[in-house]
Amino acid sequence: MQVEIKSKRKRPLSIILKILVAVAALITFAALIFLIVYILVNGIPYLKPSLFALEYNSENVSMFPALINTLLMTLIALIIAVPLGVFTAIYLVEYAKKGSKLVEVIRMTAETLSGIPSIVYGLFGMLFFVQRLQMGLSLISGALTVAIMILPLVIRTTEEALISVPQMYREASFGLGAGKLRTVFRAVLPSAVPGILAGVILAIGRIVGETAALIYTAGTVAEIAVGSDFLLDSTRTLAVHMYILSSEGFHTGEAYATGVVLLIMVFVINALSNIAAKKIGVNK
Repeated sequence: MQVEIKSKRKRPLSIILKILVAVAALITFAALIFLIVYILVNGIPYLKPSLFALEYNSENVSMFPALINTLLMTLIALIIAVPLGVFTAIYLVEYAKKGSKLVEVIRMTAETLSGIPSIVYGLFGMLFFVQRLQMGLSLISGALTVAIMILPLVIRTTEEALISVPQMYREASFGLGAGKLRTVFRAVLPSAVPGILAGVILAIGRIVGETAALIYTAGTVAEIAVGSDFLLDSTRTLAVHMYILSSEGFHTGEAYATGVVLLIMVFVINALSNIAAKKIGVNK
């Protein structure tokens, strides 16, 4: 009887919590849909062939150079940050001793870095990469800066993905005679790939949407970085391009069109990453 009375007393609270959760989910979903629809409605009418011209000028305000530079920036930053982040997470989870002070320092540093505003990263990149190392406003200065920005994110997501792998996978691998390194790369890491890809997707989203840090490090030149020394060319990404167009006030419609391209770009990257994660999961 007492159990039934307590359960009846808890039912109203449970119902209220369920309603609050449902309302919060509905508000979040509605806000996301409104944002997407608003950008599409304002941007699609301005998507014209001139926006994809090979060269930028004041008449066509082409986003094509910024699009190519965004892809280059993202690729270079991921090449730098993902291996470092994944290997660091592997050390923290698989090799470091439990209770190690070094592990605590690394985790605390990663959490601290993840909370630093992007403008601070931009100032650091300008003072260190641009001026101290004399790289100038360039593609490599911007890529190194955003690589540092996404490194804590890659470390934390990879670490959580590795921790979520069942311990029986490791024990089964050891039981078959595999060593530590072989177990990590043949049994543990493939199982954690979906979680790692989720972190990479978040990192890509931060790179693609970054403006403040890149203005101080990569510059705002609307030209494609080409040639043997393309890493030292000053560039602008799509987010910086959109910010400049909107701040000038003369090409607001084109700025919305750039936002549409950014949405499509992020959607395609997410779709490809999900397909890759499913294939890897099937082939495991």
